[in-house]
Amino acid sequence: MKLGIISDTHIPTIAAKLPSGVYAAFKGVDRILHAGDLESEKVLDELEGIATVTAVAGNMDKSIQHLPRKREFQIEQYWIGLIHGAGGPRNQIREQIRKEFSQAKLIVYGHTHEPFWGEEGGIQFMNPGSPTDTFFAPYCSVGLIEIKNGDIHGEIIQL
Repeated sequence: MKLGIISDTHIPTIAAKLPSGVYAAFKGVDRILHAGDLESEKVLDELEGIATVTAVAGNMDKSIQHLPRKREFQIEQYWIGLIHGAGGPRNQIREQIRKEFSQAKLIVYGHTHEPFWGEEGGIQFMNPGSPTDTFFAPYCSVGLIEIKNGDIHGEIIQL
């Protein structure tokens, strides 16, 4: 199972549409996880043209009422937590969001716009960064996660 990971698209506030690099990076993914701050339903429509999307609301998604603040679900044998994250010191976000999930061994989050892939305390974390904004990061990015043969591999893709 190959997952495209995206967050903080901020459309139309920061960009008019998804960058073409998103389509290239997500070619062949089975599912897309969006960790919030879409700002427009159009982002979901665009991403659905690539693969099925599971999304949560971020702090900038006040107009998108149907999205939950967090989700916890299973893909193959992995329990995944999906959340935007907000508040508190930026360097403590993983500590804060870990408490939101009871079973997750992989947590996908956003909010900071800072790409991150790594393990802390037995949990894998991925923040894909932002495909449209470099205010808190040196480049725009998305993530890819592959779950195969009981293993999980992730990478940050610079756009």
